[in-house]
Amino acid sequence: MPNLLFLYTDEQRADTLGAYGNGVIQTPNLDRLASQSTLFERTYVTQPVCTPSRSSLLTGLYPHQNGCTANNVPLPAEVPCLPEMLPPGRYAAAHHGKWHLGDEIWAQHGFDHWRAIEDGYAEYFSAGRDADARSSYHHWLISRGMRPEKRDRFSRYEAARFPEELSKAAYLAETAGEFIRSHRGRPWVLFVNFLQPHMPFFGPRDGQYDPADIPLPANFDDAPTADQPLKTRAFARAYRELGHSGLPLRTTDDWRRMIANYYGLVSLVDTHVGRILDALDETGQSDETVVVYTSDHGDMMGSHRLLAKCVLFEEALRVPLLVRLPGQRRARRVAAPVGHVDLAPTLTDLLGGDAPADLPGESLRGVLEGGAEPARDVFVEWNGTDSGIWDAAAARGWLEKALPQDLADLGSPEQIARSVQAPSRTVITPDGWKLNVSACGEHELYDLNADGLETRNLAARPDQRPRMRELLGRIRQWQRRTGDDVKLPEL
Repeated sequence: MPNLLFLYTDEQRADTLGAYGNGVIQTPNLDRLASQSTLFERTYVTQPVCTPSRSSLLTGLYPHQNGCTANNVPLPAEVPCLPEMLPPGRYAAAHHGKWHLGDEIWAQHGFDHWRAIEDGYAEYFSAGRDADARSSYHHWLISRGMRPEKRDRFSRYEAARFPEELSKAAYLAETAGEFIRSHRGRPWVLFVNFLQPHMPFFGPRDGQYDPADIPLPANFDDAPTADQPLKTRAFARAYRELGHSGLPLRTTDDWRRMIANYYGLVSLVDTHVGRILDALDETGQSDETVVVYTSDHGDMMGSHRLLAKCVLFEEALRVPLLVRLPGQRRARRVAAPVGHVDLAPTLTDLLGGDAPADLPGESLRGVLEGGAEPARDVFVEWNGTDSGIWDAAAARGWLEKALPQDLADLGSPEQIARSVQAPSRTVITPDGWKLNVSACGEHELYDLNADGLETRNLAARPDQRPRMRELLGRIRQWQRRTGDDVKLPEL
């Protein structure tokens, strides 16, 4: 059976690789991987925020099925991750990098080798876990003479300012390479999760791209309008007023500077992914290893004048997905939509495991081996209250700070909070339709074939009502299949 190298980043939108058509960004190592892989053009996350999405990557379940419907919700011990779906004792299993599913710095869920990089999640550790314990990255920095500036641990912002050789990406390339070299001759599974290009949006590659050379997204000037959810309009206003990571976001130059920094973080990851792929080549294991590259969610990064995630636009939902089979030399592109829930059944299929019968996704092995593209709907969820940083209290407090002058043109803080905390469900069809149904009635319908930039919400058009009802019926069928009890209005 083959090995598995599963590389994933945090907050990387799909169009940030040369292989996905970006003519500015420099990603030679990932482009080389893409030239030998199946590239999925339309890969959707299950929920566009960290913990829920990565819970699906590792378990094959939607967040409402595994319980991780918001950031910092620990993954229940009884929910199996991919290594626990494989034959016992067959694989050495390692997880290196950000976990964000509870106990951050201890091996768990079938992983017997663990390297952690985050020290900011101690309050979410299980009872009995030592909140004063530190990540392996912390100890690695200490061994190199570094000392935290203000506390007894290195903050994420502090680490982002370190030179590249001390970055989290460099550390993960080192530990992953060591694992690959030391496990030659024994089947293994290695998950490597890079923090970058997640916020803070600065790092050791800030000078790699000249902001003047950075094109703005094609839908940059298409800020959310009155026919789109109130929360997206409020977010756009708040980013304009507050900026992010200490950087302003008022002018086109401000946005180009932010995007240039973001591209630098992607290129940082690319360099150190290259080191990991080199370790495979140098040890003769490339033809014995399935390689996957993806991300837990995207980032708006200027599209619709928005930043980050937590919205249902394509830039937040779609991520890269490259899969290289052992011995694969030719590239293939798959245009049909697929979801992250398809990865667990695919990988257990390839690695000789047994996926639980209740997994909602389907194996893509046939597609990877040259078969027909899938033709099925993809579903995305948003779970509202306490999802990420956008719970009602945080939204109200942040927006009042950002907009002390007047909220009347947007709505009251209570209306904004209601929009933010409302759950929603999304279906994306193989023929290019996308329906977002919100529990608070802020629905969106897009024809992605004619309007891939999502500038025209068709939900209010009477002639589209039959289509919306038909698509809502598909969502309700999916809810029944997956045990989703979120109440959605009739259309």
